[in-house]
Parts: sequence; C-alpha cells; structure tokens
Amino acid sequence: MIVDQGDLSDGVESSPNAPAPQELQLADTVEGDIQAFRAKLSKSKRIIVLAGAGLSAASGIPTFRGNGGHWRKHDVLSLATPAAFIGNPSRCWQFHHYLREIMFKSTPNAAHMALARFALPQLRHTLSPGSSFTLITQNIDGLDRRAIEQVYQEHGVPSPFSSDTQEQPSGDPVLIEMHGQIAGVLCTNYECRHRELNYDSPICAGLAGTEVLVEGVPEGDAKTSQEERKGPKRSASEARAWAEARLAGLKQENESAAADPEVPLEDLPRCKKCGALTRPDVVWFTEVPQRIDEVMRVVENADLCMVVGTSAVVHPAATFSTKVKENGGTVAVFNIERSKRDAVADYVFLGPCEDLLPRALAVEDR
Repeated sequence: MIVDQGDLSDGVESSPNAPAPQELQLADTVEGDIQAFRAKLSKSKRIIVLAGAGLSAASGIPTFRGNGGHWRKHDVLSLATPAAFIGNPSRCWQFHHYLREIMFKSTPNAAHMALARFALPQLRHTLSPGSSFTLITQNIDGLDRRAIEQVYQEHGVPSPFSSDTQEQPSGDPVLIEMHGQIAGVLCTNYECRHRELNYDSPICAGLAGTEVLVEGVPEGDAKTSQEERKGPKRSASEARAWAEARLAGLKQENESAAADPEVPLEDLPRCKKCGALTRPDVVWFTEVPQRIDEVMRVVENADLCMVVGTSAVVHPAATFSTKVKENGGTVAVFNIERSKRDAVADYVFLGPCEDLLPRALAVEDR
C-alpha cells in the first residue's frame, strides 16, 4: 500500500477553486490508507519507531545527503570516525561544534511533537490501548528528547528520563538515542572515561566563532591539489574575522588563505574531572551503537515498526524492519522518497514527515 502525498497536487484543475477529480481520488486514497494504518495501530501492543535525519529536516538540521554531504569541502564521512579525531582533533571538534550550535538553536517540528504525544501513555492509549512505545532514533540532535520532555511537562507527568521515573510495564524505554546526542562529551582518558551532557554554547572559548566559517577553502577549481586545498593554518579569531567579512559581503584580499583554523589541542574541550581531552560522545562510523543490546531486544519483541525519515541502509538499523516483519509484525514507512526498505513494508507513505505523522498518530487529548 503506497501513498505519495506529493501526488495530490498533480491533477489538472477544472476551475481555479475546484480540485481535479484525480486530486480528489488521491486525497481519498491517502486518507483511507492512513485510517487503515491507524486501525492496525489500534491493535498493536509493542510499537517501535526507527527515526532518521528526515525527521529533523523541517527543524533546519542539515542531512548531509547527496551533494550536501560536505562541510568546508570535507566529506562528512571523513569527519565522523575515530581515525578522523585522532588525526585532526581540532577539525573534528570544529565540525561537531558547528553541529552543536545549529542543533541547540533548532526546535522540534510537528513530526517530533506527534511522536512525543504518542509516547505519552495516557494519550497513546486512546488510540492503541495497553500498548508500549519506544522511539529508536539515529539522530544526535536531541530534538526527540526535548519534544517528549515538553509534552510530559505540559500534561503534568514526570519526565521519562528522570532516574526515579518508573519504566513502562513492558520494561521498554520510551527513547533510545542509539547514536548518542550532540550535547554529550566523553573523556578520552581510559582511566577516567567521564561522560556528561554539556549544553554550554560555545563548549569552550577556543571554538567560539569557528561555526560561522562553513565554506573553508574557496570554491575554486575542482582539480585543486590536496596541498593547495589544505592552505595555511589560521587561528580561531582570524577565522571568525574572515567569516564575518564574507558574511558582510566584503572581499578578502587573499581568498586563497581560507582554510581550517587551527585550534591548539590545549584549547579544545577538556574533561571536567581529570582535565584530559574530550571527544563528542556520539557514535561515529565503525563504532558500535549505544545500548545496542537494549535496541535489539525491543526490536525482537515489536509487533509494529514505523520507519520514519530514513532509508535505513546502515547496519544494524537496516535489519530492524525486516526482523519485525519476519516475526509477523507490521511495517509502515514514512519518508520523502522511496527506499529499499519499502519492499518489506505493509504501508508506505511518501511525503514530509511533519505533514504525515500528525495525521497518522493523532490522539485524543486528556
């Protein structure tokens, strides 16, 4: 069952104010399939959501997909590995500082809020009585957590992330951030390994201002040599001055000097307990997701899986919907475009998550 919300504007209108017959038919199809999905949802008991970058796109979080997969001319995949951090902790921290500043300023969108309302038992049970719910997110922006905390607070319910809050009767957590979150920092000293959430902006003085330098080396010739692309090193203050000049429309005399500023190691974020260098506490490529045993247990027991805003091609997330389907469960995909995961889906809804989820997960307020 495949529904493309984008098709609703494809019909030819017979008058400026009247929708075309094809448009009406497609609208009826979308609404009918949403109602069919809600009927299935009402009978489900162990509901999970696998969320990806598409969920946060409407909040202004860059997805780094396709041609947008670069930051300062660097392939993002080359900035999010343990080797990248070891080889150039200054560049790696600058990239994650850039993400921190964007994500801290962003707010949950309608899709986040629809999931957060569904996460609250007293609201969810109006649609799906006696069910449990777990949101497994691949995102590191923390917007899922903020949305859930907001909804719980609005309804006078203690935060599910509080240490003294009881778990759901199923024992399943409400939220699993399997790739960590951008506010997290982890000490690199193996005798310490202190980890915490740090919402300071900036996280340290040495990184202040580097977030505005997003172009790095100038556009130039695509065949520029590696040595030319590296360019001269500059301090963070010099980088900020350069970026502000660019933003003001001023022409830099020596534009070839645009390169990654060099933040000294001692000026990068340090552990508050032992003083050692810290790293972003997020899961990089080649690393094992956080709470993976818990994730696999929840997936194994699920009878309905919603795949939201992700193509789910990176393992182990790529196996989740297939596992639920093999166990006799239902799979529903909500995404902006088709993906390989659609092959195992019972429902495929194509369109912006912020438009589809509030309709699919509408619950009666209490």
